[in-house]
Amino acid sequence: MATSVRAANDGTSPPDPPAPPSPPPAAARRTGGWRSRLYRWDLKATPYAFVAPFFLCFAAFGLFPLIYTGWLSLHRVELGGEAQWRGFDNYTGLWDSDFFWNALANTFTIGVISTVPQLLMALGLAHLLNYRLRGRGFLRVAVLAPYATSIAAATLVFAQLFNSDYGLINTVLGLVGFDPVDWESSKWPAQIAISVIVIWRWTGYNALIYLAAMQAVPQELYEAASLDGASRWRQFVSVTIPSIRPTILFTVVVSTIGATQLFGEPMLYGGSLGVSGGSGNQFQTLSLLMYEKGWVTGALGQASAIAWVMLLILLLIGGVRLLVARLNRETT
Repeated sequence: MATSVRAANDGTSPPDPPAPPSPPPAAARRTGGWRSRLYRWDLKATPYAFVAPFFLCFAAFGLFPLIYTGWLSLHRVELGGEAQWRGFDNYTGLWDSDFFWNALANTFTIGVISTVPQLLMALGLAHLLNYRLRGRGFLRVAVLAPYATSIAAATLVFAQLFNSDYGLINTVLGLVGFDPVDWESSKWPAQIAISVIVIWRWTGYNALIYLAAMQAVPQELYEAASLDGASRWRQFVSVTIPSIRPTILFTVVVSTIGATQLFGEPMLYGGSLGVSGGSGNQFQTLSLLMYEKGWVTGALGQASAIAWVMLLILLLIGGVRLLVARLNRETT
C-alpha cells in the first residue's frame, strides 16, 4: 500500500508481479513421465531378471522331471509303449519286492559304513590342520586331491587293489597271516570295499569344511580353557565340538543324502555285474535298482516309483535335521 502511494506521488507505476512459470510442453511432459515409469519398472524388475535364469533352469531340469516322474510312477510305462494307468500299484509292488528291500538295506549299510568313519576321520584331520604346521597350504590341497579325482578313475584303481586274485590288499593280508578275502562276491567285504572308495574321495572335502568352521571359533575360548588347565583333547571336546555343531550336523545330512544316492562307485566296482549289484545283488543300492528297472528292463513306471521313494526318504532326513536343529536351539 505504501509502495503504491509513493509510486502515485512520483508519477510512476509499480512494477508488474512476476509471471507464473509456463508449463512444459506436452512432449516434454510425456518424455519425463515415460522416463520416470521406466526407472520405476527398472528398480522393480531388475532383481527378477537376475534370478530368472535360475528359475528357468530349475523349471526345465528340476521341476518338470519331478512332476513327470510322479506322473510316470502312477502308470505302467514300457520303453516304446503307451502309458497305462496303474494308480499306486507300482508302490505296492515295491512293498512286496524283495529286490527293493534288499537295495534299501544295502543303501543303509553302505551309507553307515562309509559316512561314520568318513566324518570322524575328517574331523580329526581338520583338527590337525588347524594347528600351525609346516606346509599347511600343501596339506590342505593334498587332502582335497581325492575329491578332484573322477569317480571312474578312483573306482577302477580300488577295484584292482581289492581284486580277489591279484589285488594288493589280499597280498598284504597274506603276508600278515590272513586268508584271502573275496572282495567281490561276498556281501560285507564288497560293501566295505565300496565304502573305502567313498571314504577316500570325501574325507578331505569334509575336512576342509570342518577346518573353515574351526577357524571361525574365537581364540578367547581356547585361551580361557587353557587358563583353566584344560588339555588339548579337553579343548577339542568341550570347545571345538560344541562350536562347530551346526557344521557337523550339515555334513551329516549332506553325507547321508549322498549315501542314499550312491550310484557310480558300486556300478563301476561290479564291472559287468555292476547294474545288478554283483552276482547276488549283494551291493545293489536304490539308485542301481532304479537304473536297472528303467533302462535295463524298461519298466519306467517302477523306476519312477523308486525315485519318488528316494525323494521321500530325503525329505524325511531333512525333516529330522530341522527337528534336531530346533531342539539344539531350544537347549542352548
